[in-house]
Amino acid sequence: MAIKRAWWKEAVGYQIYPASFMDTNNDGIGDLNGIRSKLDYLKDLGIGFIWITPIYESPNVDNGYDISDYQKILRTFGTMEEFDLLLEEAHDHGIRVIMDLVINHTSNQHPWFIESRSSVKDDYRDYYIWADGTIDGPPNDWVSIFGGSAWEYDETTNQYYLHVFAKEQPDLNWENPRVKRDLFSMVDWWLDKGIDGFRVDAISHIKKAPLETSSTNDPFDSFKNVPGIETHLEELRDIFKKRDILTVGEANGVSAAEAPKWVGETEGYFNMLFEFDHISLWNKEEQETLDVIHFKKALTAWQDALADGKGWNALYMENHDIPRSVSSFGSEETVFWQASAKALALTFLLLQGTPFIYQGQEIGMTNMPFASIDDIDAVDTKNFYHEMIHAGVEPSKAMNVIRRTARDNSRTPMQWTAEEYAGFSKRKPWMVINPNKQEINVLDELTDPNSVLNFYKAVIQLRNQNEALIYGSYKLYLPDHPQLFVYGRRLGNERFVVIVNLSKEFASADLPENVQIEEWDLQLCNLNNHTIHQHTIFAPYEARVYKHK
Repeated sequence: MAIKRAWWKEAVGYQIYPASFMDTNNDGIGDLNGIRSKLDYLKDLGIGFIWITPIYESPNVDNGYDISDYQKILRTFGTMEEFDLLLEEAHDHGIRVIMDLVINHTSNQHPWFIESRSSVKDDYRDYYIWADGTIDGPPNDWVSIFGGSAWEYDETTNQYYLHVFAKEQPDLNWENPRVKRDLFSMVDWWLDKGIDGFRVDAISHIKKAPLETSSTNDPFDSFKNVPGIETHLEELRDIFKKRDILTVGEANGVSAAEAPKWVGETEGYFNMLFEFDHISLWNKEEQETLDVIHFKKALTAWQDALADGKGWNALYMENHDIPRSVSSFGSEETVFWQASAKALALTFLLLQGTPFIYQGQEIGMTNMPFASIDDIDAVDTKNFYHEMIHAGVEPSKAMNVIRRTARDNSRTPMQWTAEEYAGFSKRKPWMVINPNKQEINVLDELTDPNSVLNFYKAVIQLRNQNEALIYGSYKLYLPDHPQLFVYGRRLGNERFVVIVNLSKEFASADLPENVQIEEWDLQLCNLNNHTIHQHTIFAPYEARVYKHK
């Protein structure tokens, strides 16, 4: 099969959460000029594009995902002129820029919603989803992803409006053509400015079931990948297809089997999707160890579903909504931390697809040991904590769960140095700083040849220099091994095999018959480069990649 090349297939992405990335005006909050100041760092890391989470005008109830003006920059982050300068300088560095596109909902402070709630007869009333209540209260039993009812009563017109997320984030009514017209006009405005694409937030929620539909075993089924969503997505696709841009959809509820329809090379709605099968975004349970077999199967299902030109994967282990990957899938223990961070890097960076690194992941940042719920900013986490307390859970036990699961774990400031405020700012930041900045920071890792940071650089360089690690096929080996993740990549005669122990125990295995190890050259390893044999024993979190001679 001929290779269908695209810049976004070959590039490695880097997600930036601006509030926590770099503060240059010393107000304790990161800003656009902070991103500009680190472009050399990102270029040196090997990044081809950055994804910037929302920087639009917003009351910031949900960290910018509640937008009150799509075409203004939140003053906290800077000005539109500073954004234009960032875009220009990023392009000068050979780094493209994609933005977050939040079009399932707006802020309740958006002019459309202010008008909509003013009267049942207002021209903007049908921009949102309003309904009469029942004798029991809300129009139906739908629940919000953030907890509680998905309906909020509004006294002005004696009706309820729908909010899939926080009550300050009313859902837009995609059945109204005017809504789509105005949203698509805004999309074109940003693309005309010269940005290189969008990460499309919560896009699988834009279609709602009939309001008389009751919740099922999955409480979000009534607004998650509902049949009929195709019409809306096709219209959005037609806007995107006019440009050479990257589009990645956040598509909770879309299975691997459905993926080719969503990201097919010709008729797909997006270039790629962020899937949730290997990371349960809303899982609040404590997990002690990684189920390696389940992890491999989940990733392989997507690799296989989009193989042979059927589509393209978006690869990630971290983002702004989930805990740190080292803490979740690796180990924070000093003896294992570095090896596990490198093992995870090798695991996901060399799969088929476009890798997305989240800020701080490349230095092995870990979860934050939050002292109390007062250290938490995220709305859903606070709600969950209070639900646990109401249910009788002891505060100390509730905080143990929060420390492991809170999405604020990934929102602590970037650890640039070991200084008091981690080189992020000269004053106390908006979010607590992880005390392990002394051991984990960019400045120290830049000069340590064995650091997590330099290992990331090496893996990215290896990927960039070998087309088989970009366009090659994927094959899983030893699917039932409870510790080892072994997979191959192949393009023509060029072959690679990746072998990773994803556990803190020694792992033994007979390597596959078609991987006669003496016929392969070691390219990278995260521990020492000793010779291994056909029957091999891997140390805890040992990771290697080989190329066929």
